[in-house]
Amino acid sequence: MSNEHEIHNVCISVPKVFDWVTRQVDLPTMCYKEGKKGHDLSELFRCRDIDDHHDSFSSFIKKYPKCKTVCRVLDYKFYTKEVTDPYNRTQVDVVMPNGEEVVLEKVKVLVKVFIEVDIFDETGKHLCTSCEPLEFTTIQTYYLCAPEGTEVCAFITAGQTDAEIIIEEDCDVQLDMSFSFCLDVHVLADVLLEIEAAYCKPRLEFPIADVLCHENKFPPQCPVLFPGT
Repeated sequence: MSNEHEIHNVCISVPKVFDWVTRQVDLPTMCYKEGKKGHDLSELFRCRDIDDHHDSFSSFIKKYPKCKTVCRVLDYKFYTKEVTDPYNRTQVDVVMPNGEEVVLEKVKVLVKVFIEVDIFDETGKHLCTSCEPLEFTTIQTYYLCAPEGTEVCAFITAGQTDAEIIIEEDCDVQLDMSFSFCLDVHVLADVLLEIEAAYCKPRLEFPIADVLCHENKFPPQCPVLFPGT
């Protein structure tokens, strides 16, 4: 056996997990109503066949009392960040279920999620889409083993969103939206570890012929049929 493959002690740098929790977050329902300042549905949605001179969003959508909504969560726009000072986290004495006392750090995590909404009539014809993604924001508080020198990282691992257009004859149209998601929070720090290991080497390439150049340039034939015997 060569020296390269002998087991020996090596020192490696890897992220160590100091704490890890998972929480389901159910955000309060957000309600958008026509005519409410900052929540004007005519400004939130762009509709294909609406007459801008005669129709408001409410009058337009009331023509489709059985319309349906479809939500799209924009995964590429997820945003999570610790908003507490990582060098001055508040320490809290916590009594564990077994009666043991432990000192934890108070951590606040900001989460932003962006959702697009489409509206279809009962036949599936596309009517409207949101002009810009609608934003859900929350700050979640955790008590973690997060001493100074560690980094808090948060990830959304699953989510579910719902939106409903509510149409009442004598009232304005409103859009109700809700969002629930699973938030994973990790506390990490790079550490140096001594382990037993062996160095890896690249594998040998297989001698594969160039597939572009074939020795037999003619298609196969059927000698039994032609030219025959």
